[in-house]
Amino acid sequence: MILFSIGSNIAVKQISKNKIFTRYEKVPNKNVALLLGTSRYTTKGYVNLFFRYRIQTIVELYNSGKIKHIIVSGDNSLFEYNEPREMRRALVREGIPESAITLDFAGFRTLDSVVRCKEVFGQNDFIIVSQQFHLERALFIAGKFGIQAIGFAAKTPPQLYSFKTRVREFFARTVAVIDVYVLNTQPKFLGNKEEITISNQVNLLPQDSVQQ
Repeated sequence: MILFSIGSNIAVKQISKNKIFTRYEKVPNKNVALLLGTSRYTTKGYVNLFFRYRIQTIVELYNSGKIKHIIVSGDNSLFEYNEPREMRRALVREGIPESAITLDFAGFRTLDSVVRCKEVFGQNDFIIVSQQFHLERALFIAGKFGIQAIGFAAKTPPQLYSFKTRVREFFARTVAVIDVYVLNTQPKFLGNKEEITISNQVNLLPQDSVQQ
């Protein structure tokens, strides 16, 4: 099992190699970016640096003209916990127009977020934004579902801060390999198509998407 986990991590990293950008001037222009959700606050009530750095990155991509529209995908499984809405609030405070933001309330897992971007929102060529170690898994999943995605890495918090998250990621990659190669896991919920047309700058309000 340990060897399988190590092999899974190596495979995920290799498959995503050369697909992750860290410099704004180097990343190709895309119509859409998929922003992977995370909580705004830590369990101790502090601002989550993963959240802050992802917001900063997506704002820079938008303001520099690298993207035109943002899909914010995250967990909405509890009434008091809503990643997409919190990230939209942060983006709007940074000057991103609401018309350039689509909320995906059914991004319960990374697999759900990535696959729904294609199957529900009609995108097959987009930028995924998260920290690099998370992007590697997201791009691995995208490739196995025939999605042409690239990644842009947000700043990663200091090692001590992100240690627990990195440990979880090690096992999450093992699960991802099992999902795509063994179980053929599909998103928990797909629902009706809500294709984004950039020229119209569709904005999906909460009642237009999936809520729990």
